[in-house]
Order: sequence, then C-alpha cells, then structure tokens
Amino acid sequence: MKKIGILALLIITVGGLTAQKKDVTITDIWQNYSFYSRTVNGVRSLNNGGSYTSLIKAEKGNNVVKYSYTKKGDGEILIDNSKLLYNDKIVSINNYDFSSDENKVLISSNTEGIYRHSSKSDYFVYELASSKLEKLSDGEKQMYATFSSGADKVAYVQENNLYFKDLTSGKITQITKDGKKGAIINGASDWVYEEELVLVKAFKWSPDAKKIAFYKFDESNVKEWSLKYYDNLYPTEERFKYPKAGEDNSKIEIYIYDLLSGKTEKANISGDFEYIIRMDWANDSKSLMLQSMNRHQSNLKMHLIDLATNTDNVILEESHHKYVEIPTTYFLDTKNQFIITSEKDGYNHLYLYDMSGKLVNQITKGNWEVIDFYGLDEKSGILYYQSTEVGAITRNVYSIKLNGSSKIRLSPKTGVNSAEFSSSFKYFINTNSSANTPHFVTVNNNKGKELRVLMDNAGLSENLKKYNISKKEFTTLKINGQDLNAWIMKPKNFDETKKYPLFMFVYGGDGNQTVMDSWDSFNAFWFNHLTSKGYMVVSVDNRGTEGNGADFRKSIYKQLGKYETEDQIAVAKYFATLPYIDGSRIGIFGWSFGGYLSTSCLLKGSDVFKTAIAVAPVTNWRYYDNIYTERYMQTPQENESGYDENSPINHVDKLIGNYLLIHGMTDDNVHYQNAAEMVNALIKANKQFTQFSYPNKNHGIYGGNTRLHLYNMMTDYLIKNL
Repeated sequence: MKKIGILALLIITVGGLTAQKKDVTITDIWQNYSFYSRTVNGVRSLNNGGSYTSLIKAEKGNNVVKYSYTKKGDGEILIDNSKLLYNDKIVSINNYDFSSDENKVLISSNTEGIYRHSSKSDYFVYELASSKLEKLSDGEKQMYATFSSGADKVAYVQENNLYFKDLTSGKITQITKDGKKGAIINGASDWVYEEELVLVKAFKWSPDAKKIAFYKFDESNVKEWSLKYYDNLYPTEERFKYPKAGEDNSKIEIYIYDLLSGKTEKANISGDFEYIIRMDWANDSKSLMLQSMNRHQSNLKMHLIDLATNTDNVILEESHHKYVEIPTTYFLDTKNQFIITSEKDGYNHLYLYDMSGKLVNQITKGNWEVIDFYGLDEKSGILYYQSTEVGAITRNVYSIKLNGSSKIRLSPKTGVNSAEFSSSFKYFINTNSSANTPHFVTVNNNKGKELRVLMDNAGLSENLKKYNISKKEFTTLKINGQDLNAWIMKPKNFDETKKYPLFMFVYGGDGNQTVMDSWDSFNAFWFNHLTSKGYMVVSVDNRGTEGNGADFRKSIYKQLGKYETEDQIAVAKYFATLPYIDGSRIGIFGWSFGGYLSTSCLLKGSDVFKTAIAVAPVTNWRYYDNIYTERYMQTPQENESGYDENSPINHVDKLIGNYLLIHGMTDDNVHYQNAAEMVNALIKANKQFTQFSYPNKNHGIYGGNTRLHLYNMMTDYLIKNL
C-alpha cells in the first residue's frame, strides 16, 4: 500500500464531499425529461375487489397486467400486446375496458385525439378465455365504444351516428341516420360541451341494457370556425362549429332508443333551458335523470323523466345570483336516494337527497372544499372523497358516513393526494406528491394504512441530488384585503443584501391554482433554471381561483380579469418594496388565462411591469366561447362595458414595457384570432412588440422539439429584456 501525503488526502476527501452540483438546463427539462415523475397508469379494479389491472409499457406496445392490491410481485400478464394480432398485424393497446363479467375486453388502438378530451379509435373486442380478437366495425374509426351491462352488446359513435353491435350474432344496428358533420351529432358532444362541461361521450346504456339514452346536438345554426394547416403544397383546412360569447348554441334534445321495439322517443323535458349538462339512468331503468341550466348558468334543475309516460318531474332546483357550479351526482343502488355536490353554504360540499328531492342531510361541512367524490360503499354506508380540509394548497383523501359522522383522514402524507378505490372499497391506490417530492404511489387499506409501495421514483429523487434546486417556499400575502396563497423560489446563493429581478408566474382563472404543494416536472424546473440565472420567481393565486370558497371565486362576476389583474399588480408592488427586489425589473408570464392576465398586467400596470410573456392569451372576451365566458360575464349584449373594459386589446395604448406574444396557429380553444387582432391593435397604436407563431400547433404548443424551442426562446427573451 502506497503512502499518501496528508495534504493530498485532505484534497481528495474534501473534493469528494463537495462535488459540484449542476444547474438545471432547458435541455434537461424538455429534451431529456430528466425530472419527469412516473405514476401508475390505466388502473382498472377487478370485480373481486382484491386485484387490479394496469397498462404496462412493453417491448411492443402496452401489456394489460393483473396485480394483487396486497401482495408484491411482477403481476400476471392478461393481454400480451406482442401476441395481439389482427390480420397478422399487432394491434397496439392504447386503452382498454372490461365487460361487466370480465370475460371480454374492449381495446382501443390507433387512437387519434380530436380536441381536449375527444378521440376516435379502431376498437377491438378481445375474449380472454379463447384469445379471440374481433374488430368492432370497419370503415371510419369509432368513438366511445361501451359494453352493455350484459356484456353481449357494444354501443359506439361513428361519423356522428349512434350504433350498437350484438356480439353474439355480429349484427350491427344503426340507431340514428341523420348524423352529419357540422349539422347533427348523435351520441357525442359538440366542441363547447366537451371543453367547458367535460361532457364527451353523450350516450348511456340503461342498467338493464334494454335502452340507450343519447344526446342529439343540432349545431346547424352555430357559426363555423376554421383552422389552417401548413403541412402540404397547398394548406389544408379544418372547419368546426364554435359558439362565441353571445352567439347561438347547438339545440339539444335527448332521445331514448328501445332495443326490443327498435323505436326512438324524444324525452319530454319541461321548462325553458339552454343546456342539458348531465344525463344519468335511475337504477331501475324506468326513469332518466337530466340536469338542465339556463343560459346564464344561474339556475340548475334536476329532471326525473318517467319513461312509461314520458313525463317530467323537477325534483331539485338550485339558483344563485351569479352562477351555479356544475355538480357531481351519484345515485345509490340500494336506496331511493342520491348524493350531489353544492356550494349553497358557501363551500362545495356533499348532500344526500331522496328521489322526491327532499334533503336527507348535509354530509360534509366546513370552511373547505370537496374537490373529488370517489364513491360510496353502500354495505357500510361509508363514502370517500378528496378535499382541502388541511389547506387550499393541499389535497387529502377522507372517508365519512352518510350521516356525516365518523370522518377519517386516509392520506397521511403532506402535499396533494389522490385516490383510486377498489371495487370493494377495501383498498385504494394513493398517489402523493409535494412541491419538492416526486410522486409516491402506494396501496392503502380503507383505514389509510399503507400496505405496499407501487412507485417511489427513487431514481428521480437520487438524480435531483446532482442539481442546484431552489425549493418552493409557501406563504400567504395580504393583498387588497384578501389572504392570497403564494410560493417563492429564491435565486441561487440568495443574498438579502443584493437586489434581484422578479419574475411572476400566473394562471389566475377559475377552477385552477398555480400555488399547490404538488410536483411539477416542467415549469417548476424552468423556474429553477431562471433562479440559477439570478431571478426571483413567485406565483400568487388571485381572487377568482379555486380552493377558498364560492365568495372568493365568484367575486370576479361580470368583471372577468379586473380583480385578478389588480391583485397581480398589487403583488408586484408589494415585492418591489422588499430590499432584495429590483423594482425596475419585474416581469410576468402566463399561458391561456395566464397569458391573458400577463398581458393585462403589462398594460394596466405599465408603471410596475417591465416585461410580459403571454402564451395563447385571450385578448378580447368577445372572441372566446360562450359557456365559459357567459358563466362569468353574461353576454356581450348584456354586459358591454364588462367585456370591453377587461379585454387587453382595448388597452394597447398603455404599453410601455417589453411584450412577447406567442400563439399556436391551429389553436381550437383560444383562437389565433386573439393574437392576430392584438397585433393589429398594437400596430394601430404604433407600439413595438415581439411576436412568435407556431404553425400547425394547438393550444398546448407541443410535439417534437416544439417545447424545447419555446422555452429556449422565452428564456433568451427574458435575459435580454428583464
């Protein structure tokens, strides 16, 4: 053994202990996906309640693998994708659903996304016992294929018409024949119902499988929007119906098809309504439950349609002088009762009613929000939900009895928790994360005890140790008389005696929070990259955001964007008073509603903000869809000043700072019109700005190197202009 000098040994030891950590790069985030946190995908609880299946990526496609909730192991491959052949070609599994008896599986393959939630696929029926694979239908791809309760039939939508296939005989029956692109849609929703009401599949089998209820959308009078794709010698164009604020909606009708008689009958719905927001079957298959809303979305009615007489009985009605949130509804199997969410006490809570519309009891209470309802174990009378009881920036899983007693918190870890329960409600898969800890996925029992770990992202946690990470620090700010939740990310080697530029991140719209104690694989690490460049990064949830009750969220009514902008400007002014912030170098960034707010802040707060980056912003509320905009603003005809005073396009003369406007040219949601008209207004006002357009990209602006390019561009712009 060689002797090593004491000095050399000290150098080696100290050097080993102080290995240089790396700064986060844009390539790490958007090319190498170095901070991507994995979860468990495609979970289906099996009927036995003790096992589940999941989609597991394989050498060829995705396998469907069966696991025990409680026992460790590699699992049993139920469907080996490499052996799933049709006409000697592998059918790649994109998604799957079991029949009620679990003898058959509906497999979707070659799936094409249409808009945010909708898609169409080649569907196949796979028999587990025989390994027989049958294509559902030839010709155009199908949408929303669904087994009947008897597992012997499948209903689906194809080219705007509704069909069902008898799996025993192979016979296909076409239920509707008037479906036509741009005119009539049967069994699927139009664009605005999908985007704003999250209603996508618009048909449902009756529990006894003897009937199918479905929506008919007549969008003939809805005005058309076009998207142009520059992907050929001559551009191609996609046209679809998009109702802007104040414009005509689709006309909605509900029909019931009887499989035995082959007859279709229109449901007789009483009263005036603009929207049918939900449709459910009563458990006895004798009644249809519909929820309607007026155009202002200030009045909700629950209709019970008796199919024997085709008569309507309104069993529940709720009104609000601003608007009513779309409720979650659950119908009990064993009792003549239903559970529904409501904000009538100021916070979103669960209520139990009987089928006559009489209130049985309020199940949950308190100055916090029920965010998700997971279901009810009717044997024990215990239901399960997710809420903000610990705080607005967190989410936890709870159980409670139907009478509101015996509440138990089932998720012990801090941060955000979400659950997927077994069919027996004995177990649930809990996915937990925090702002500084990647996803940790476990199996827990229904008392909350952790039974085993499914995914710990240990590799990612170890990889994070190699980087200089600026952690989010959560706080509350008193702004405009309100307590607003915030997080702060400090620059590398933060020194209170120095001054730093401030960069604000905003979304700020209803139903969303940027201040959440949850993992973010992407933007959070871009902000880490910026802190390594010497920026202080902060985000604050303004009035109008989720998690703090109805009054906080609905305070923006008829003035969408006014108070949100005022809050963000006040936040910037507050930080400018701090000794370590350079008040002359404050910037703001947002996407979609956040792009709208970043634009509005730069214009209305021209004395505060030096730079703004706006991605896919609404610049005029008259250009956006009617269900979303009118919920908060009523129509432009009724609230002209509210629309005009709160649309950035009307404030371009105030521009002083640096403005980067980015938009995808085939954005079906926030149309490129918003960017084009903003550009025209800025030119007319003789204001200088920077604009970048992404051809053939939608609202998400992604695909290939797109995000890498986008974030490099935004970073370069910030460094030069803030």
